[in-house]
Parts: sequence; C-alpha cells; structure tokens
Amino acid sequence: MNQKYGILCVLLLLVASCFFVGCTGQSGNEQTDESVDLLVYCGAGMREPMEEVAEAYTAKTGNSINYNFGGSNTLLSQMELIEQGDVYMPGATSYFDAAQKKGFVEESNLVCYHIPVIITPKDNPADIQTLEDLGKEGIMIELGDPKACAIGKLSNKIIEKNKLNESIYPNVVTRSATVNELVLHTALGQVDGAICWEDLANSDEMEVIYIPNNQNIVKIVPVGSLTFSENPEQAQEFVDFVASDEGLAIFAKQGFTTYPNDKYADVTL
Repeated sequence: MNQKYGILCVLLLLVASCFFVGCTGQSGNEQTDESVDLLVYCGAGMREPMEEVAEAYTAKTGNSINYNFGGSNTLLSQMELIEQGDVYMPGATSYFDAAQKKGFVEESNLVCYHIPVIITPKDNPADIQTLEDLGKEGIMIELGDPKACAIGKLSNKIIEKNKLNESIYPNVVTRSATVNELVLHTALGQVDGAICWEDLANSDEMEVIYIPNNQNIVKIVPVGSLTFSENPEQAQEFVDFVASDEGLAIFAKQGFTTYPNDKYADVTL
C-alpha cells in the first residue's frame, strides 16, 4: 500500500511539473507573439543614424526593424504600388506631403535638418569655392536625380533660386539615384563637385564648401506611420522613438542638426 501511495505521489508531481512547464512555455510564446517586424521606408541619406536607432529600439521593445533604403520619391512609388509597410521617413517634407495627399500617412514627427553643401574631391583640384564656381568652364558636376531623391530635387531649386541654370546645368555630367552615390563618386574623384547633405560630407575624404544661408534651401526631415500598417501601435511607437531624446541624440552624434534649432527657426516646411 505504501509503495502504491509513493508511486501515486510521484505521478502527481510529474503531472504538476508538466503543467507548470506548459504554462511557462505558453507565457513565453505569448511574449514572442507580441513582438513584430516593422518595414520602414527610409531615405538613403539617413542610413547610418537610423540603423543605430533600430538597434536601440529593438533592444528596448523586442520589435525588429527591416529597412528599405532608397531615394525618397522611389520609396513613395514603391509604397503606392504595394501599399504595405509601417513607417515612411523621406529626406524632406515635400515627399511626406505627397504621401499625405495620397492618404498613406496622417501625422508626423520632425526629426532633423537636411542642409545642402558642396563637396569636392580631397584637395579640391578644380578650386571650387562657391556655388557660382560650379558653373565654371570645364567643371564636371554630379547632381542627384530630381525624380528619385530629395537632394536632386532640392539641388535644382537651389540652382534656379540663384539664377545659375545656364552656367551650372551644362556642367552636369551625371545624375545619381541616391545621395550615397554622389558622395562615393566625388570621394573617388570621378567628378569635380556635387551637392549633397552636410551630414554625409566626410571631411577626411573630401572638401566641404558651405552654401551661404541666403543662397541655400534647408529642409526638415519628418517621420510618420503608414495608414496601411498592420501594426499601427508599434509603428507609431517607433515613430515616437525616432523623435525622442534618445533617438535625436543618435542623429546628433552622426552629425545631424536636430529639430528644433534656433539657427533654422525661419525654415519653412
């Protein structure tokens, strides 16, 4: 009798242990189910800070970020085609405005300023010192494609604002789809100069010439969740994280001027 009783006790303990393990495993699965993968359409010029932002966000929430980097307008066309994804972060508010008109995004957070500068190969062999110098005879210039990336569209506006169309445009030998290509080609000395974002201009590999404020056009970078996101709560959480103190500190570390800043208080969106 005692032996049977002992066996029964062991069996009850085993059942209780299995029940406990089963509950614990179920709880773990529930936590896994709560984590999501977010698809973020992001302008190529924000690659470095946004990859670091993703690491910090994932460490904090468990949600993972999958980026689609590219030209801002190219990304907008992709979103329009498939209507999938969670967050859009173009290089300028004009693309965000276009996305809003299409009903893709509703609200946004403003993150940082995109400041155009002139870059040349190291030692500046063509002696480019001003915006006007991009129009000197024999100079080879590369600009972004205005149909693909924010810097291409803005470069055109800067040139036209300063009435330099007739001198600069004939010197444009190629148009690139992303700002990263502009930086690479200039650093390799394939062109004499280009217009790119300040935060991508590495002074160790190239020369940087600042455009005076009265000649320049500074843009603000927004980020917002997409209306067709299947994870709207997490998408908005990520948007808020990008514009949080922690997110902005990452952008500042990467050389961006974060929003707001008194120096650019009169910048129009």
